[in-house]
Formats: sequence, structure tokens, C-alpha cells
Amino acid sequence: MTASSPSFKSPRAHAPTTTTATTPSTRIINSAQPYRTLVTAFLIWKAVLFAIALGSTLVGDAYDTSADLLVHGGVEAATTGQRPAQQPLGLSGGLVSRFASWDAIYFLSSAKRGYIYEQEWAFGAGLPIVVRGILQGARHVGIAPPADGGVLPEAVIGVTVANTAHFLSVIVLFRLGQVVWRDRTLSLVAALLHIVSPAGMFLTAPYMESSYAFLAFTGYLLFALSSQAESRALTRDVYLVLAGIFFGLATAFRSNGILNGIPFAWEVLRHLPNLPHKPFDTIRRLVALGIGGICVALGSIIPQAIAYGQFCSGDSGVDPRPWCEAYLPSIFTFVQEHYWNVGFLRYWTISNLPLFLLATPMLAILVRSGVEQPTSARQPVIAAKPVESAQLTSLVQSAAAAQVVLAVLAIAMYHVQIITRISSGYPLWYWWVAGSLIRGEKVGGYIVKFMVLYALIQGVLFTSFLPPA
Repeated sequence: MTASSPSFKSPRAHAPTTTTATTPSTRIINSAQPYRTLVTAFLIWKAVLFAIALGSTLVGDAYDTSADLLVHGGVEAATTGQRPAQQPLGLSGGLVSRFASWDAIYFLSSAKRGYIYEQEWAFGAGLPIVVRGILQGARHVGIAPPADGGVLPEAVIGVTVANTAHFLSVIVLFRLGQVVWRDRTLSLVAALLHIVSPAGMFLTAPYMESSYAFLAFTGYLLFALSSQAESRALTRDVYLVLAGIFFGLATAFRSNGILNGIPFAWEVLRHLPNLPHKPFDTIRRLVALGIGGICVALGSIIPQAIAYGQFCSGDSGVDPRPWCEAYLPSIFTFVQEHYWNVGFLRYWTISNLPLFLLATPMLAILVRSGVEQPTSARQPVIAAKPVESAQLTSLVQSAAAAQVVLAVLAIAMYHVQIITRISSGYPLWYWWVAGSLIRGEKVGGYIVKFMVLYALIQGVLFTSFLPPA
């Protein structure tokens, strides 16, 4: 890295020494035993969310009982509205049902019998495949009940997968922060913030968000580790390809994972000028980046190809669907537009204004942190290893770009309220908030209060099958 390159400093740089030592956030954080702190905080927060779900079962039926009927009676019961008399819910069964609200109904149905209906392709196949695979393996060794009309076993496994993935994503984010920033306290605070993410119940219920976060954070970690292997070209390239594979798996869970291709494109543009000077090393690096980028794209392309074969080949006995004739046939794009009215500015209606207001805090956090974090005052610095420092700087900048693009897409294209949960899988804003807390800035405290309050209120609404979701 040349002398004109930005310094790579911790986000808590420039904080007054006395402030850093005495802020409430640092007084309650035990950075000497980070994993014990993370486990304790995780268990406490999950206990709170499970208590909310349990409380909702004691109050009475949810506003919509579709999840109840599907979990314990199956598709037929959900369609007819009749709960089988021989399958009383019970407290534990009712608790599981509360986690199966909203889109989880689609995930669990797909886990039980695969994709059947066109509109189900709006949701990633990652979680249903994992749940189905675990359940089939458990039945093969005789430790799971045989298939019945409901999806209770799928729901139990889905909740287990979601919470396990959330815990693993917390640990990976902590490790990622240490690799990028060389700052244990900052990394620990950021990981704690991920525990109380405003995604809240969506990281506990059988949803995609926690698995996506785990896979995406692992991809970022592998990408960051490649910077430490600069002197070992083969190891570096393997890290890059593995990062692409994990990002691709993340994309199979959530379509916005395609934005994780930005770090690969960013690095390609950064290294292209080196081609005349170091042709061999640059070419092999570009090849590794290209393979990694292709792996990210495959997480979206493979499901689309499977759907094309199912709906467009003519073997299904039905006329090909309209999207089959598109220049770039995509069932995901068609289903989102046709069934959910997703499209450019389509969500911009007066009736949706409250949802934009609910999403505004998270949108503001994503944009502001994405703009501020990559500035020269907040760049990691490794003076002894300028090449590694430049690599990590590039990674931070591309991570910032990815989350800003996500915010713009949410405003212009998505059902904007989902930003509070899909933002949970982007690491940069956690570092920005953590740095603000450590520096004793009021904005950091306000954000944490918003995160906790939003997650708690959302948990009550989610388990009662009430919007927003």
C-alpha cells in the first residue's frame, strides 16, 4: 500500500482515551472471556424470545390459525380449517406453531413435500433442503417419528436449525471482526449486537435469515483470511473460492445474497491494473476471483434452472408459463412480481407509508454506516503488512457498497419492512454501531434501544400472526 493509501484504523480510533475506558458498553463487556460472554448473552436473549412466544400461546389463538393447522394437521387441515381431533396441540406443540407463522408456512410445506406450486419459488430452497435432509437422516437411523399429516417434525427441526445457525453466525462475526479490525472489544460488541438484531424472532423461527447470516459471515471471514495468505498464493486462492461457495450457499437461502458478489468484482477491478506488471500472479488471482464470483451466482442460477426444467420443458403436461419466454427466464422475478406485486416503486402507496416509517431507522443505519465506515479515519491499519491492509480495506469498502445497494433496492423495489430482518446478514453496520458505542456517542445508544425495542414488539406481533412481518 502506498503512502497515499488510506490508513486502516479501528472504528474506535480517535476516541478520547477516558471515554473508551469508561463507557457503559465497555464496563459490562468481559472481553477477557468473549465466548462465555457471547454464550450467556445468547441464551438470555433466546429465553426472552421464547418467553414471548410461550406467552402468546397462553393468551389464546393467533389472529390467523393457518400455522397451527398446518403444523399439526397438514395441508388438508389448513385448507379445510379443521384440526384433527386425535392431535391435540399441547403447550409444546402450540409453542412450535407460534414460530411457524407467516412465510415459515411455505418453508415447512416445501420441506415436507418439495416445491409444488409456482408461487413457492419466491422463497429460497436452502432451509427446506436442510430440514428435509436432517429429518430423513433422523428417520433413517430411527430417531424421528414417521411422516404424518402435519409438519411438526419439520417445524421442530426448522427452529433448531435457525437458532443453531444464529449462534454460529454470532461466533463467526466475532472472529471476522478480529481478523478485519484487530480489536477484540469492538468484535465482541458487534457480535453482541447481532444477538439482539432487530430481525428478532426471524432469527429464532424457521426462517432463512439466521442461516443466511451464518453462511454470509463465513464467506466474509474466508475472504478476509485470504488477505493473510498473500505470500501463499495457492492458499489465498482456495480461500477465495471457498468464500464464493459459502456466499453461493447463502444466496440459495436468500436471493439478496447475490450482492455478496460485489467483493469479488471489487477485487477484480483493483487487481486488473497489475496485469502488465505481475501477469502470472494476477491471472491466477483473477481466475480464483472469477470462480468465486461464479459460485455466488450459481446460488441463484441453479434453482432457476431447476424451475425452468419443471415448468418450461413441456414434460409437466401444462402449457409453459409466461416467464419461460423471457430473454432471461427467472421464475423468482416473475413470482415476486405476479403474486407479491414486487417491482420498481410498486410499493410506493399511501397505505404503505407506515411500513416505510418502520423501515426508516434501519435504512438510515445501513446508508450512514455504509458511507462513514470506509472513510480514511475508520480504515483498519496493519503497518507491517501493507498488502494485507489494502486487501482488508477493499473488503470493508465492498461490504459497505453491498449494504448501501441493499438499502436502495429495499426502498425502490422490495416490501420495504423486510429490511429490518434481511439486514441482519451484513457485518459492516454492526461494526459501525459497535464503534459508536465504544466511543461513547449517543447515536450508538439510541440504535441499541431501537434494536431491542423493535425486536421485542415484533416478537409479540409475529407470534400472534400480526403485521408487520
